[in-house]
Amino acid sequence: MKVRIAVSLKPGVLDPQGRAIHHALEGLGFSGVNDVRAGRLIELDVADGTSDTALDEMCRKLLANMVIENYRIEKVAEQAA
Repeated sequence: MKVRIAVSLKPGVLDPQGRAIHHALEGLGFSGVNDVRAGRLIELDVADGTSDTALDEMCRKLLANMVIENYRIEKVAEQAA
């Protein structure tokens, strides 16, 4: 089973990478971008029987820093070949 974990900074946590991206977009002439928040996407291929509880525990123990980050788990439908 394919799983995507989207990790993002909690609201109120400073995001220097997002700020740098925003500044670069302005420098390239792109207007209308009010704010940028950078995050990361982690893709896992896990056994079909992996429980939601196990996925949640993986995020809490390793994949996300619970002090400053939130995460969202998405199970990806397998595409027929």
